[in-house]
Amino acid sequence: MSELAITGGIAPHRINAMILRYWYLLLSSWPRLLELLYWPALQIVTWGFLQTYIAQNAGFFARAGGTLIGAVILWDILFRGQLGFSISFLEEMWARNLGNLMMSPLKPIEFLIALMVMSLIRLAIGVIPMTLLALFLFHFNFYGIGLPLIAFFCNLIFTSWSVGIFVSGLVVRNGLGAESIVWTLMFALMPLACIYYPVTVLPHWLQYVAWTLPPTYVFEGMRALLIDHVFRTDLMIEALAINAVLFIASFAVFLALLRSARRHGSLIQSGE
Repeated sequence: MSELAITGGIAPHRINAMILRYWYLLLSSWPRLLELLYWPALQIVTWGFLQTYIAQNAGFFARAGGTLIGAVILWDILFRGQLGFSISFLEEMWARNLGNLMMSPLKPIEFLIALMVMSLIRLAIGVIPMTLLALFLFHFNFYGIGLPLIAFFCNLIFTSWSVGIFVSGLVVRNGLGAESIVWTLMFALMPLACIYYPVTVLPHWLQYVAWTLPPTYVFEGMRALLIDHVFRTDLMIEALAINAVLFIASFAVFLALLRSARRHGSLIQSGE
């Protein structure tokens, strides 16, 4: 039985070739590597000292035990996961190479899988040192969360990939003039994801909107775990169900926008 038959038409060697391309691009530029390390480190130091100050001056936050630092790390997983996906995609747009890739045997699903793998690689480069800084400077052991961390991570990374696939489709169809949405869309979701405060802080009508976003379930679950020492399995299952819908929808939208770009010649004329 051939390799393609086993994998349903997806060729691992083509995915591996794309991953190697992005890996070599990453290693060839020290500013790219520095940026992956700089911003997570800056965030954990800034918010960590704020957490220390609040813990020393407010009884609730002293009991909350690291909810701010935990929220910062989880937010960075969400944001950096999407950004790592989108940056690798934009490398092709900036190099005017996307049209060449789409005319090659490379399939859209293989392209997206390669981008997902690079998202994980970029994320690991930035977040692992971030968690070590949190442990060294503020004695917050992120990995001490244990098995619930797997549920938190999976839900956040699936959301980040869904957003990354969706915005990549918009850029494919509209060219680099739509590039700004890559940097801004996740921040637009930030207030509704309730990263640093519970959902109950929001106006009642806005809480319904917040509960349509998978990250909201993750951050509520994180607070329940760190404050009440309860793992909310129900929240993680609901988040996973919403993520499944978003992931399938984002992939369908990407394919539709890719077909539209091919019809209108946008793959070749990918400028502003």
